Amino acid sequence: MDIERSPRDTNPTVFVVDDDPDVLQALARLLGSAGRRVAAFSSARNFLEACDDARGCLVLDLAMPGLNGLELQQALETRGSVLPIVFLTGRGDVSSSVQAMKHGAVDFLEKPVDEERLLAAVAHALARHDELRAGRDRLERIATLLSELTAREREVLQMIVAGRLNKQIAAELGTVEKTIKFHRGNVMRKMGVRTVPDLVRMAQIAGIGAPAKR
Repeated sequence: MDIERSPRDTNPTVFVVDDDPDVLQALARLLGSAGRRVAAFSSARNFLEACDDARGCLVLDLAMPGLNGLELQQALETRGSVLPIVFLTGRGDVSSSVQAMKHGAVDFLEKPVDEERLLAAVAHALARHDELRAGRDRLERIATLLSELTAREREVLQMIVAGRLNKQIAAELGTVEKTIKFHRGNVMRKMGVRTVPDLVRMAQIAGIGAPAKR
């Protein structure tokens, strides 16, 4: 029941990975009846090969032959995936659940899974994905804007983040205040902001702090 998806397809999907065909079919039917778009895979490797940069959430069996659930979680983490995971297991496994949650799993449910609890976990996972995806998209946009700054403009930005005035920046960089005003204006324009607080927030999101003391 593996479903191929176009790389341009950005609609959120609930991906289900389980090596038991009966469980896979039952989960797909349940989620589909709840109005969710579903893509089902019988192995972790099939999912990895077909769903690069997947959007939605993952309902994942813990114990599978070959690549198991925790190993798939680690592989996705290595890829930088922000796909939230709801784990399913046929037996209580405290150590595995702790490991899964430490690495960002949304929930860890035992089979036979309670339908209402699963649907609630999926809804939470999809909402979480929207938040994570929005944050990553914002960070990528800021990184693109930052790449347009010259080395000197980047220095000025760091000093603005540190709260320095134009005359202080000029003194530290060995230039005149008029030049700093020019650079400051370029930074604001290139970053697409009108106020210093907005500029500082964008810099902080990108992890830019005050420059090291000279």
